[in-house]
Amino acid sequence: MLEGLYNQTRETMDKTISNLNRELGSLRAGRANPQLLDRIMVDYYGVSTPLNQVGNISVPEPRLLVIAPWEAKMIPAIEKEIMKSDLGITPNNDGKVIRLVFPELTEERRKELVKIAHKMGEEAKVAIRMVRRNSNDQIKKMKKNSEYSEDELKLAENRIQEITDEYIEKIDKIIEAKEEEIMEV
Repeated sequence: MLEGLYNQTRETMDKTISNLNRELGSLRAGRANPQLLDRIMVDYYGVSTPLNQVGNISVPEPRLLVIAPWEAKMIPAIEKEIMKSDLGITPNNDGKVIRLVFPELTEERRKELVKIAHKMGEEAKVAIRMVRRNSNDQIKKMKKNSEYSEDELKLAENRIQEITDEYIEKIDKIIEAKEEEIMEV
């Protein structure tokens, strides 16, 4: 039963880590990254559809994204949604494809992005601590029901704390790597 609790705790914390990685992927670090467009939804025959499902997205150069819609009549709708997004990039089209040119980031913008990355890291740490609290609550219920000895439950709480520390450390490393990527000129 305790082993199941540890696995459940790890599983939930893994989801937090993958969510953090997905969020950080949408942070523009001066390089063209198709993940930046993941949140953009386009009206496709009256249905709100993810951009990556209405065309091909490629990265021919480090600072260029090319979107090739499967239907040329989708270009205006795609451009409109990109303009409405928080990307801050003006799309260019030649009637067949849309090009997004990513400008060099300024020092000020890089520092701003680092702050945003740190904030995302803090939010992930809060989520990890919530998972720890929930796991410890389950241990307290077991204590109440006298399912395990006092010593076993104390060891279980320590094990949950070790798992928590491990995941907090993972978050710190991920944020550190993202900070290096953002500040890289």
